[in-house]
Amino acid sequence: MYIASKESGELCSIAEVSKAQKLSEAHLMKITHQLSLAGWLETVRGKGGGIRLGKPANKIKVGDVVLSMESGFNIVECFSGSVNCKFAQNCKLAGVIDGALDGFIKQLNKYTLADII
Repeated sequence: MYIASKESGELCSIAEVSKAQKLSEAHLMKITHQLSLAGWLETVRGKGGGIRLGKPANKIKVGDVVLSMESGFNIVECFSGSVNCKFAQNCKLAGVIDGALDGFIKQLNKYTLADII
């Protein structure tokens, strides 16, 4: 959100974002790396480098960003693939939770980064 609030294409440094958002630079570097791998951010190396959005803010859906940053929403054991449950054969809970998660992401995807800044 901080980077999206900048002028279009303006670079900002990790240190700047860290200071403004009160986050450690080490933690922010990890987040930036993940966001850049997913294409949400663009990183520019070298003197005068920094980070900026990888796509226009109105093209970045909030739910898509959440999905790319979370390794999984394994709320229950069976979502992780290791089923060790005596109810696994006839369980309907997984379907209920899966539907709720789908609804959560769909709700988030009604909004773009531009909508929330």
